[in-house]
Amino acid sequence: MARFAKPETPRPEALLIGPRSRIAELRSALHVLGEFIRGFRALHFVGPCVCIFGSARFQEDHPYYAIAREMGRRVALLGFTVMTGGGPGIMEAANRGARDAGGPSVGCNIELPMEQKPNPYLDRWVTFRHFYVRKVMMVKYSYAFVVMPGGLGTLDELFEALTLIQTKKILSFPVVVMERAFWKPMTEMLDRMVLEKTIAPEDLHLFLLTDSVEAAIAHVEKHAIEQFGLRPKSPAPSKMLGEPKHVGGVPGRAPRGARRKGEAAG
Repeated sequence: MARFAKPETPRPEALLIGPRSRIAELRSALHVLGEFIRGFRALHFVGPCVCIFGSARFQEDHPYYAIAREMGRRVALLGFTVMTGGGPGIMEAANRGARDAGGPSVGCNIELPMEQKPNPYLDRWVTFRHFYVRKVMMVKYSYAFVVMPGGLGTLDELFEALTLIQTKKILSFPVVVMERAFWKPMTEMLDRMVLEKTIAPEDLHLFLLTDSVEAAIAHVEKHAIEQFGLRPKSPAPSKMLGEPKHVGGVPGRAPRGARRKGEAAG
């Protein structure tokens, strides 16, 4: 099993405390570069992904957990690798759904003061110290986002994706937001932004808001598989399955033959 050691460096928050010595700034910059390289090595062969976001706090008996698990299963049946933040809750549910379907399941985990451990349904994962490196990896390897109910981190990931699409830093790709009732306050705020002309009316079409797994999957199929020329294979047990791998392993599976969707912002 391949394992890549994380370089010893200053704490991530040290980079954000203000001016430091040039040597200290260089060390932090090299650490960030090292995180990018580890991410590239870990995820290069996972195949086109659909990234599923959501709260780490929903338990297995919550309805949102069940929906996320079904979403992960259906995404895997389309031939995509299911990518998540690698933790518990919605992330675990989506990875578990991919495993239910025999599809590959990967995670971009994050070091937190209260450690977030990778969930047990990952075939491969990589742990980052910097949120922004983690988000770049999620955007870089994903051809669609599915956003389940979540907290501040989920909002951050959702609006980062929408901003990159709106500003054309990446090509438009499908963003699905699940559970209308949960996201109603957000959509009301977006409507207010249109009224105040801080966003354009067409910006409201950057994502699909739905309660239907069927509608979400149809949207991904149309705007990811067709738009980017992906060639999905019929579902088959993933070669990645078996012993969980931490940033090592074998290439992922179809969809394959995709045109690049654009450049991830760094």
